[in-house]
Amino acid sequence: MRVLRYVALLALVIWIGGLIILGGLVPVTAFEVVDARQVAAGRMLVGALFAVLLERYHLVAYVCAGVLMATLVARRLLGPRPRRFGVRVGLLGLLIAMTLYSGLALTGRVETLQTEIGVPASTLPSDDPQRTRFARLHGLSVGLVIATVAGGLFLLWWEAADGTSEG
Repeated sequence: MRVLRYVALLALVIWIGGLIILGGLVPVTAFEVVDARQVAAGRMLVGALFAVLLERYHLVAYVCAGVLMATLVARRLLGPRPRRFGVRVGLLGLLIAMTLYSGLALTGRVETLQTEIGVPASTLPSDDPQRTRFARLHGLSVGLVIATVAGGLFLLWWEAADGTSEG
């Protein structure tokens, strides 16, 4: 059981930790650097780089989510059953659904729109329909990140609490 819990914790930490770093640190830092150094087309470069990083991150996230689900089910079958197993599986299923939607649908829509616009969306007039659409998609993306991180931290708390009962 300890090995399964360790693998579950590792998968969860990589998945959620990666999302925190990728969503909270990388874009802000990259935009600060290109703006401070006045890199020509820097914002477009950051957007392109972030799109590739996000695509690769999603592959890691899918693997981690699958590993986490497999270890949770294995622990259920081998015993002792994890506390609130049904709630955990439901929450994990929701996190997986949000991650799949983000990676398979939302990211592609954002990339297509950025290609159509051809310039940073922030340079368009505030009432431009494309800027509004980009802001809406970006807001949805940020909301999914926040919800996934919150759910993942809750699962991490549960895993930590399970460890205190094993002694």
